[in-house]
Amino acid sequence: MKILRWSMILLVISSFFAAACQADKASDADVREPAFAGKFYPDYAARLKLAVEKYLQDAVPAKVKNPVAIIVPHAGYIYSGQICADGFRQAANQPYDVIVVLGTKHTNSDLQKISLYPGDGFRTPLGTARVEKNLITALKKADPSDCTLDKSLHESEHSVEVMVPFIQVVFPKAKIVPIVVGSEDMETCIRFGQALAKVLKNKRALIVASSDLSHYPAAKDADIVDRETLAAVAGLDPAVFRATVQAHRDKKIPNLYTSACGAAPIMAAMAAAQSLGVKGGAVISYANSGDTSIGDSSRVVGYGAVVLTAERMGKDMSVSDQANPAAASADLSPADKKALLAFARETISRLLLTDTVPLARGFNATLQQPRGAFVTLKKKGELRGCIGRMIGDEPLAKTVGMMAVQAAVNDRRFNPLTADELKDIEIEISVLTPMKRVAGVADIVVGRDGVLLSKEGRSAVFLPQVATEQGWSREEMLDNLCLKAGLAAGSWKKGAQFSTFQAVVFSESQFK
Repeated sequence: MKILRWSMILLVISSFFAAACQADKASDADVREPAFAGKFYPDYAARLKLAVEKYLQDAVPAKVKNPVAIIVPHAGYIYSGQICADGFRQAANQPYDVIVVLGTKHTNSDLQKISLYPGDGFRTPLGTARVEKNLITALKKADPSDCTLDKSLHESEHSVEVMVPFIQVVFPKAKIVPIVVGSEDMETCIRFGQALAKVLKNKRALIVASSDLSHYPAAKDADIVDRETLAAVAGLDPAVFRATVQAHRDKKIPNLYTSACGAAPIMAAMAAAQSLGVKGGAVISYANSGDTSIGDSSRVVGYGAVVLTAERMGKDMSVSDQANPAAASADLSPADKKALLAFARETISRLLLTDTVPLARGFNATLQQPRGAFVTLKKKGELRGCIGRMIGDEPLAKTVGMMAVQAAVNDRRFNPLTADELKDIEIEISVLTPMKRVAGVADIVVGRDGVLLSKEGRSAVFLPQVATEQGWSREEMLDNLCLKAGLAAGSWKKGAQFSTFQAVVFSESQFK
């Protein structure tokens, strides 16, 4: 009898666990799998968590109380992650139970509806963010004509997905309400926003509107367009916002495809915020893809963070990285040198450990001046990478970040640097003076001058310290410069052109 009794108990336990496993499988079957992990953000949990945490550490401190909504960008983290973190940082200390994510429609679907995600959750490498299904049901009931329970717009849409890891890190206990606003009709967006406000009333909820800004003008045009767009968002009037976007289209700005790819979620967030008693909006930060260490300023996408809050405030609290020329100095102080070295190391470290890079901002006016620079990596005294930018057409701090990336992974003489090598790497930075053409080799001083040799369409450059480190005479340096350019040794003696420059050279070992 005892054996039979234990057999029955084991059977019950087995049946219970089998049922639980089946329930888990059923639940998992209704969870959206990540479609953009490894593309827009890291696909390993540790790398992803570190990437988000690093961005939050560097984020603009909270400037407002009682945030009701934030507008943040949704591009790849390496481009827009810092600005996204700036927005989330404004709400990080609030006890939200639910985060409503308003995404936009990047697909070619003809569905002009508000698509409420009816599944159980969104999975990322950090786990599964559970959906607050009661609010999904309530929203469908509150606005049945505009809303649909449709997963199709969500399956290959990144604007909601890339928000989820930030939510998981900043609000680990909160549930999410994933929504794709598939219609850009202003009346539809306002009507839905008002319905959303009714459903969220008396709930501890944050609305996140997901939108990038201008696509794909030059950086100088993006800066003007995007700041006008952000000011309109902070103004809380959907009609003014829509008119601003239309005005940009009418101006025929070169290569401007749109001023805001998430115009629909922005208008819905505005309407919801107004109905929830928001008193003001503030622009927290701005950058474009050209501001990053891997960006191209000739063709950019803009990113901004805006917070809508129950406080009354001025319209613009944006962080400005524009240098004050009167406050700049050509000389680098020890603090300047330390800041550049630290930024170079942090850039390389973040790239190798998180697949992201920090944004070059918060530097003083001297480090914002356009100057050329080289970044040299040495491993136990041996060269491990060296790449530079001769022309001073970008802010010095940004140039150092760009060259740090290039020296680490794109110097063709070496394999890309690995994270395991970081501890053995010493970083050296050479900040350059403007280049000057010289009449001949007699004007070149070894140890003082860096040299650019040009002949027959080929060129090569040595930094000022190279000849001294190698113990070369002027002739030996020029012979080796020819070889580097793919010319025969001695080719410098006839038909070659020379330009020289000087450099302020400093390394990590100087400050240990």
